[in-house]
Amino acid sequence: MFGNYLIGLREGLEASLVVCILVAYLVKTGNRAALRPVWLGIAAACTVSLAFGALLEFGSQELTFEAQELLGGSLSILSVGLVTWMVFWMRRTARHLRSDLHGRLDAALRMGTGALVATALLAVGREGLETALFVWASVRAGGEGTTAPLTGALLGIATAIVLGHLFYRGALKIDLARFFTWTGGMLVVVAAGVLAYGVHDLQEADLLGGLHDLAFDVSATIPPDSWYGTVLKGVLNFQPDPTVLQAVVWVLYLVPTLFFFLAPQRPSLRGPSAGTAPAAGGTEA
Repeated sequence: MFGNYLIGLREGLEASLVVCILVAYLVKTGNRAALRPVWLGIAAACTVSLAFGALLEFGSQELTFEAQELLGGSLSILSVGLVTWMVFWMRRTARHLRSDLHGRLDAALRMGTGALVATALLAVGREGLETALFVWASVRAGGEGTTAPLTGALLGIATAIVLGHLFYRGALKIDLARFFTWTGGMLVVVAAGVLAYGVHDLQEADLLGGLHDLAFDVSATIPPDSWYGTVLKGVLNFQPDPTVLQAVVWVLYLVPTLFFFLAPQRPSLRGPSAGTAPAAGGTEA
């Protein structure tokens, strides 16, 4: 559940910060008339993301077992790729996220209403689609018959919305670069578990071999239905009896990804830093 809470929190906070920056900039620059198309774009992004998540969940139920495993494994690996790209991208851009969005808004204001809707739709929709895909993959990795993974993701998103509101009102500030570094590192660990589970799905679909070649089996020591087995499963997507291929893929992804992610960054050549969460100073929207 914690892993999914982290997904919802991080992705939701990215979207909340984007909304905060867009709205605050329009209000401060006297462009309140542009708020309506921006909110329309945000609403459209949320609708598309929910529809995408529903399509993944209910559309896959009509498939055969092999097709479900093939689809699940493929999308799990895709979601890990997207999330990995996202955490590296956000680590690089967190310090100048505000100035980038301001530039896009200035261009959209010159082009008209449609451009404003599209700007908000694309800025928020990317986060929403990534969230829907990764949460779906993580819920599958968490096992069937439980609502805990989805509940964790929803709680994370709700927390992100509250934090975003506090940022906008100027009641809370945070070092975004540090926040996204820490949460990104934890998300890489979660992604490693999702990747291993995706590989297992492909083995179940007979696309990859070695389904019965176990790397180890500690089910007797860490029963999956024990409280600590449940915690490890919820936090790390831990599996007590992974195949050799799952274990190899987990290590080959986690070790180099964490190494490069946590390596010191080169000094930025960009303009002024925006390393703390933007605040509107109590401005009403």
